[in-house]
Amino acid sequence: MRISRSGSAPTVAVVGATGAVGTEFIELLAANGAFSGRLRLFASQRSAGKSILVGGESVVIEALKEGCFAGIDIAFFSAGKSISKEWAPRAVASGAWVVDNSSAFRMVPAVALVIPEVNPDAVDVRGGPAIVAVPNCSTIVALVAATPLHRVAKVRRMTVATYQAASGAGAAAMRELESQAHDFAGGRAMNTSIFGRQYLFNCFSHNSPIGAEGYNDEEAKLLHETRKIWQDSAVRITATCVRVPVLRAHCEAIGLEFESPLSEERAREILRSAPGVEVVDDRANNRFPEPLNAAGRDPVLVGRIRSDWSLDPGMGLQLFVAGDQIRIGAALTGWRIAELIAERTQS
Repeated sequence: MRISRSGSAPTVAVVGATGAVGTEFIELLAANGAFSGRLRLFASQRSAGKSILVGGESVVIEALKEGCFAGIDIAFFSAGKSISKEWAPRAVASGAWVVDNSSAFRMVPAVALVIPEVNPDAVDVRGGPAIVAVPNCSTIVALVAATPLHRVAKVRRMTVATYQAASGAGAAAMRELESQAHDFAGGRAMNTSIFGRQYLFNCFSHNSPIGAEGYNDEEAKLLHETRKIWQDSAVRITATCVRVPVLRAHCEAIGLEFESPLSEERAREILRSAPGVEVVDDRANNRFPEPLNAAGRDPVLVGRIRSDWSLDPGMGLQLFVAGDQIRIGAALTGWRIAELIAERTQS
């Protein structure tokens, strides 16, 4: 990957380098060997001065400060909404492209909201460095699966029920779930500092704020982000988002109602050739997408492909999907956006 203004290997920054998504992005950088230029890592003041081993080299973590983005070609942000709002515009002003994984800019009309498997053309480099937003994890997992079918039969209504892993709430939530398992096995009281309740052996409504209409922020994101990405303000979407005691990889039950007929058989054909999708649909052996099989992997697993009995034949399908929230739901999508920027900057 080359995106350097000088034509040499790029200088890449990761903001939020010690978090779950930042760590995954660094691992992608090291594994792909695509960035042979300088890597700079940023995190909170308490992490500054510590080192992370990346591709056999020790990289010192820095704290954000005035002028810190000078000379950086591309910056990946995964440190939360408030950090992105304050520092992403500064990075762009310094000449860096920003790939932002927070919710800070997703619904800003001038900011591209991109899933490379879905709307890669939304990445436009003609105006120079800018912010490109990564959608919410549940939106990414849903649309990688649903968009190939939407392109053929046009989705008029989508219902989604999510089963979201601890990874969606960050590394601390993952550690808390693991600690609760140890505490349970040892007969000790469980730590509940993250969610304020027992997570192990439990399911509960997604922990994002709930609005006056009764929908939480996660559910609202599925509606508004899908409409922006599909460029369709008329598509009807409703969602129920739930936390389940899984470490990583979200699952979703998706119901699609179409404008034109689409059979189960044709849907399987479409999905088998769709980018970023792996069909796991073995009815005979009751083998379908599971979070354990999606964790640490790139594709969104799609199965339980079947007709919706509540609709006329061919007018609706039900799916069950699983995708790694940290990977395809965040870091990998950011990586692929960076690749699109690099390709188009050099073309």
